[in-house]
Amino acid sequence: MSRFSFQISATDGAARTGTIAMQRGEIRTPAFMPVGTAATVKAMRPQEVRASGADIILGNTYHLMLRPGAERVARLGGLHRFMGWERPILTDSGGYQVMSLSELTKVSEEGVSFASHLDGTRHMLSPERSIEVQRLLGSDIVMAFDQLVPASATREEAAAAMERSVRWAKRSRDEFDRGGEHAESAALFGIQQGGLDEQLRKSSADALIDVGFDGYAVGGLAVGEGHEAMCACLDYAPGQLPADKPHYLMGVGKPDDIVEAVRRGIDMFDCVLPTRSGRTGQAFTADGPLNIRNAKFGEDQDPLEPGCPCPTCTKFERAYVHHLVRSGEILGAMLMTEHNLWFYQRLMQGLRDAIAETRLSAFAAEFLKRYRVAR
Repeated sequence: MSRFSFQISATDGAARTGTIAMQRGEIRTPAFMPVGTAATVKAMRPQEVRASGADIILGNTYHLMLRPGAERVARLGGLHRFMGWERPILTDSGGYQVMSLSELTKVSEEGVSFASHLDGTRHMLSPERSIEVQRLLGSDIVMAFDQLVPASATREEAAAAMERSVRWAKRSRDEFDRGGEHAESAALFGIQQGGLDEQLRKSSADALIDVGFDGYAVGGLAVGEGHEAMCACLDYAPGQLPADKPHYLMGVGKPDDIVEAVRRGIDMFDCVLPTRSGRTGQAFTADGPLNIRNAKFGEDQDPLEPGCPCPTCTKFERAYVHHLVRSGEILGAMLMTEHNLWFYQRLMQGLRDAIAETRLSAFAAEFLKRYRVAR
């Protein structure tokens, strides 16, 4: 099998469905990647994540380089062996966490100097180091290092960060092309930046295309801009990227965000929401989120979501899950997370089927109308 290929099998408007083929397996698109920040999708075993329908998961460069350390993971056989996940893994570059979690951050042309949120030790994350860490982890899809700015950034700040991200993308490409461990099986994605400015986004896309990547991410969204602004940006941003390459919207998101983004040409997603919500008592359903902690579920004998085929819904009642969550039992987080992962993967399968059958508009309208009704 080739190192990386993307085949579009059907389109419906701007939406596409297809397959990414890699040596560790195929990824059906549109795809949702559960987040395994610290070498685990929280509260889930790898086989349970796979059973939900996930073809690929996401690992986090920042967290893994700090603990247990990328060099240690490499000595132990790589991230796949370390965490017991045999299918593809995408690793983010660490740029988002450096900006959002670290203290005493200093951005320079070299990279980002920061203090670890764990113990305060100083580190430097540059394009070269980010690629090196992702190589040591054994990532299948490596992300270029970029600079993220908040939604509140001025146009000048967004432009400066975009231009630096382009320079860092070229350095990421050069470091990736030097080879190293797993070089023969990995792919490299570039990250479009530019805030909510269409021309900055176009300039970023054009520069990234000149460098050349296996796929392209739309970065810098889901940082506080709101749903309407995100959709407005997605009305043009994916179209600025190569049509024959995967389009990855980083850090998104809510089920209705995903549906709207797929309609606009996005192929890949990741978000902590289904797992984090599972641990805090929120279940996703076709009728909107459900807070299982509510007292009204104390004697409710329905499953979390009637008709859902996940192991939680086929074996347990709301009343029992309510009891577990209210009691702080670990099993409550496990059952809730399992259902949420199944919900997200069922949504992705529904989107893929709707695109293949050219009925995405009807599917999206029906889903959004039902999902957005307040419980």
